[in-house]
Parts: sequence; structure tokens; C-alpha cells
Amino acid sequence: MPTINIGTLADLPDGTGRAFEINGRRIAVFRVADEVYAIDDTCSHAEASLSAGEFDPDELCVECPLHGSLFDVRTGVPRTFPAFEPVASYRAFIEGDRVFVEYPA
Repeated sequence: MPTINIGTLADLPDGTGRAFEINGRRIAVFRVADEVYAIDDTCSHAEASLSAGEFDPDELCVECPLHGSLFDVRTGVPRTFPAFEPVASYRAFIEGDRVFVEYPA
């Protein structure tokens, strides 16, 4: 699986998440200290941007801004309804001051 350099740690401050475009798709990337997590940015329940939702770095979940489903940023699995289908998750990691995501070609 190709590894994509999406930016620097300065682009993703600790305790935050934001969307990055990879191969024409939006991926939501979240950072907690020296760990990063990547999931598809579009909620599996409705067309809402997960990166625009409230991120809880202590619980490692993001709330869909449209209907309130909580998604685990490690796995993409919803923790609460109305969403019940997971979103794809991707391996993400930090190397030096750069953030990388393994994303299918």
C-alpha cells in the first residue's frame, strides 16, 4: 500500500483533526500527542464531514456534526447511532515532523 506524505505536525496541532485530500478523496486525520489516526472523512450515515465534527482526544472519537454519531478514530467503527456502518480507517504515523498515511492506490 502506498505511503502518502500529507504534511507536517504543524499542519495538525495536538488534540485536533482536519481533512486532507488524497487521490481525490477526503481523509480525516486526527492527532493526539505523538499518535495520528486516519479515517474516511464522510460519515457512513449521511453526507457529513467527520473532520468538521467535535473531536474528543481523550476518548479517541469524533462526533458527526450532522446527526451526532460518535466514530472511533482508530478503527472507523461507530460507537453510537444513527450510524451503524463503519468508515474506512488507514494506518497513519509520524516520522520526524512529517505525517504519513498508508492509502490504497
